[in-house]
Amino acid sequence: MRAAAAGTHRTHPSASAKTTDVATRIIAIANQKGGVGKTTTAVNLAAALAETRRRILLVDLDPQGNATMASGIDKRQARPSGCGRPPAPAPLAQATAPTEAGYDLLPGSGDLTAAELKLMDALAREQRLKEHLAKLGDRYHTVLIDCPPTLHLLTINALTAAHGVLIPVQCEYFALEGLASLRDTIEAVRRRLNPQLEIEGLLRTMYDVRNNLANEVSAQLNKHFGDKVLRSVIPRNIRLAEAPSHGKPINLYDRESRGAIAYLGLAGEMLRRERGGTAPTLHPN
Repeated sequence: MRAAAAGTHRTHPSASAKTTDVATRIIAIANQKGGVGKTTTAVNLAAALAETRRRILLVDLDPQGNATMASGIDKRQARPSGCGRPPAPAPLAQATAPTEAGYDLLPGSGDLTAAELKLMDALAREQRLKEHLAKLGDRYHTVLIDCPPTLHLLTINALTAAHGVLIPVQCEYFALEGLASLRDTIEAVRRRLNPQLEIEGLLRTMYDVRNNLANEVSAQLNKHFGDKVLRSVIPRNIRLAEAPSHGKPINLYDRESRGAIAYLGLAGEMLRRERGGTAPTLHPN
């Protein structure tokens, strides 16, 4: 079945351009704690990066398919990605769909749950997504992977395929406790499966400067993780929360909102880090 997107697609360079001078950077957006703004960040960062004329692919690896719906594509009509099957000639290229915001999307749906179960008995099961993405060559400047809110096999596949991990963190009481488990998982993947994996940054989300607890947790993040904490901060913003129900990233839904401005700032910060080679590495405390 064909993917159906809401609205008229922009003409953008990602779908058809074939390049030989682009080194693709793959970034997994992960946190096993739900409700921290992971999918919101994946969708809106993809849209913000697309505005810089970079070719962007967003991979929705969450069986809930929220990034797919928030991108304006009906997950019930999307072509299966094939991520749970052995690599075929070009399965991902056939399954991707252009979005109104200018990035390409590899849709996610409940089929990923069945795919994860099939992977349990597969050889090199942690490498499956990496093998699929390698078939895209240098078609994209950046691939963003929206991971499910678990540390199970789909997330391990994303970490194995990625160069960096972007970790959205809501500044609340249990934030640091959840980060410890994720850090252990990243270290294990680095040792066993992907030595090049690094922390792209910790992103504070749904931040309210008037909240004393948020400020205290933010200070603790800076103390424990130092330059891994991005300067960009995503504020708690009503327009940002409304945008997914309209199938639009925030830059299309309300470009003047604080949320849109924050994600454009995040895109700029990440590009500066990429050009300067300043993505911080992870060291045990």
